[in-house]
Amino acid sequence: MPVPDFLTLDDLSLRGKTVLLRADLNVPAHNGTVTDDSRLERLLPTLKDLHKANAKIIILSHFGRPNGKPDPAASLRPVVKELERIWEQPIAFAEDCIGPKAQAAVAALAPGQILVLENTRFHPGEEANDPEFAKALASLGEIYVNDAFSCAHRSHASTEGLAHLLPSGAGRLMQAEIEALTNALTKPERPLMALVGGSKISTKLALLQNLIAKVDILVLGGGMANTFLGAKGIAIGKSISEPDMYQTARDIMAKAESRNCHILLPKDVVVASELKSGVAVKTVPVNAVPPDQMILDLGPAAVSEIKDTLALCKTVVWNGPLGAFETQPFDRATNEVAICVADLTKRGKILSVAGGGDTVAALTNAGVVHGVSYLSTAGGAFLEWLEGVELPGVVALRLSVPKVKTGKVIM
Repeated sequence: MPVPDFLTLDDLSLRGKTVLLRADLNVPAHNGTVTDDSRLERLLPTLKDLHKANAKIIILSHFGRPNGKPDPAASLRPVVKELERIWEQPIAFAEDCIGPKAQAAVAALAPGQILVLENTRFHPGEEANDPEFAKALASLGEIYVNDAFSCAHRSHASTEGLAHLLPSGAGRLMQAEIEALTNALTKPERPLMALVGGSKISTKLALLQNLIAKVDILVLGGGMANTFLGAKGIAIGKSISEPDMYQTARDIMAKAESRNCHILLPKDVVVASELKSGVAVKTVPVNAVPPDQMILDLGPAAVSEIKDTLALCKTVVWNGPLGAFETQPFDRATNEVAICVADLTKRGKILSVAGGGDTVAALTNAGVVHGVSYLSTAGGAFLEWLEGVELPGVVALRLSVPKVKTGKVIM
């Protein structure tokens, strides 16, 4: 594997240092109780490495949208309790992320211990990436480690500003995410397929424009595929689509053809009169959708074609379900393709990278959420990477790399 163009924990002299660790503790919660701890679990590899180095670990994170002022409903205190349960050791908490309370909590911390500072967004300087606020954060530590790829698309003080003020590197999760996405899109083994679903072209226009310049095969599903079918003059009945995007869809298809990117649209579809569990369904050729019916999933011939094509590929990137997967039986195509991707991944035939909220839910529904090579939970950052956007948090880490990267650096 090529050497990363950013520093990792392996490059930093961490022993006995005070490390500012930007994590993503912005987890789902209800009435003060964490309802999904997967982001906390994925932080453990970095915490373990820092603990092994006997570093003082100071965690920075936002939580919710408190609009630059303290809000008890957006306190990180309940999240600390859940992280403490997972870590199986006491974790300290400071009631502020800068100033006397934070300084006192840092001073009281012993090597190897963890301290979580209160929500960085309780200060307007966080989202404004205010240099003075970033300096106040930097004064609390000696090294900055960013392990929050999910926040890397934000140019905030704790995600971007700090990397310019302290020796900086990526945590294990950030490292894994960047390497997986680089291997999938920047330096992929080919043929490279992208599976893109969802309801609208308009929300994924930049993504599609970037993908047709990078992938060999683009498979479209969901309401997005309906818009492309409509743009080709195919009657789609009552199906969800965006007629005002038909010309855009035609432009994308023309550009894809000129770049030797094959767009795969369904040959057959599953239709019904409404999106409802238990409704009567039937499979029809894509050019025979009844005017009173709507397309809600891909048909078996379309699924077979996708699976046959997948068998020829070396890399696949997946974002978005192929049908209305939340309602049975319209999850069938997504489930079958997901199982196929997981099988090919397990047998070492393909590298598979998937991400985005609906994608995670769809793979969970198919029972193969752990069946892909890399599953991103980063949401907006994952999508912006697919769109070809330079993420401020990643760029800052790259800019912080010394001219010569040899052995342990610092500091």
